Amino acid sequence: MAHDSTATHQHESNTKRIWQVFAILSVVTIVEVILGIVRPGFLTETSLVGMHLLNWIFIILTLYKAYYIAWAFMHMEHETKGLRRAVVWTGIFLAIYLIFILLTEGDYIYEVYKNGYIAWDF
Repeated sequence: MAHDSTATHQHESNTKRIWQVFAILSVVTIVEVILGIVRPGFLTETSLVGMHLLNWIFIILTLYKAYYIAWAFMHMEHETKGLRRAVVWTGIFLAIYLIFILLTEGDYIYEVYKNGYIAWDF
């Protein structure tokens, strides 16, 4: 019969891959936690585009983790290049745009309050 198949599909164990993802995400998270606790002076005193260098490091590490989570748990490494770019890069660009808008508007609002144009009455 056409429906009978003698080929059996063996499900391969992904235990090694799971531990690899766990290790990479753990290392990045541990680096973030250590930097958050220690707060090195040269990273908090140096500014880049209106924000401390330490904050930029946190943003970059967070974007890396988001990209890697999408890459690993959505199985993007097995997809075509076009689909990978459409799914992952769209989210990354939207996150970068959101961060840019929040930082720009937040800095503007801070400057308005700091210069006394509006009172700090809240």
